[in-house]
Amino acid sequence: MSLGRMLMHGGERADGALITRPRLYELASRVALAGRERRYRELVRLAGVRPGERVLDVGCGSGYLAALAAEAGGSVLGVDASEPMIEFAGRTRGSATCRFEVGTAQALPADDGEFDVVLTSLVLHHLPDADQPAALTEMHRVLRPAGRLLLADFRPPESRVMRHLVGTVSGPRMLDDPHARLAGLAVGAGFTVTGQGRLGFLAYVAAAK
Repeated sequence: MSLGRMLMHGGERADGALITRPRLYELASRVALAGRERRYRELVRLAGVRPGERVLDVGCGSGYLAALAAEAGGSVLGVDASEPMIEFAGRTRGSATCRFEVGTAQALPADDGEFDVVLTSLVLHHLPDADQPAALTEMHRVLRPAGRLLLADFRPPESRVMRHLVGTVSGPRMLDDPHARLAGLAVGAGFTVTGQGRLGFLAYVAAAK
């Protein structure tokens, strides 16, 4: 059984795969995602989160990125379709400025123009291809005019040995270069791409409404 299927534990749905084992996810992230804290703090910086801004973390999982955005001064809502992950995030990382709610990327539980910044990391590859444009359209909807978007997903390793290992553990979807996919989704939803780059195991695209 692959690590991905162990983490999902029956959480595959028509609208995307759910991670339903938060403690195992946290352990796997600490082991497998070298430099996670430094990379995620950089995502928050690249998104330009400022004190008092309203921030949405789509597919927040265990709440790690949302909590860092709150540390930067944001008033953060983390949304995830997995009830076990939301329960874990609220219990371990919830605060006066960081709350969590069950919801899907395709139908975000937020009003039009409610947020200044939308973040999402390691989420879009869990959604069916056909649902990804709807998720980006929702992110565009909930951002205020001139609001900022930061998309991040796995960057495939360059080593042939590591590519084979990642493909075996996670499947072929994790081996594509996500830059073109992320940028295309952002532009298709009406965003203007403002930057892109690499952060270790992550590829990111920054955009503005």
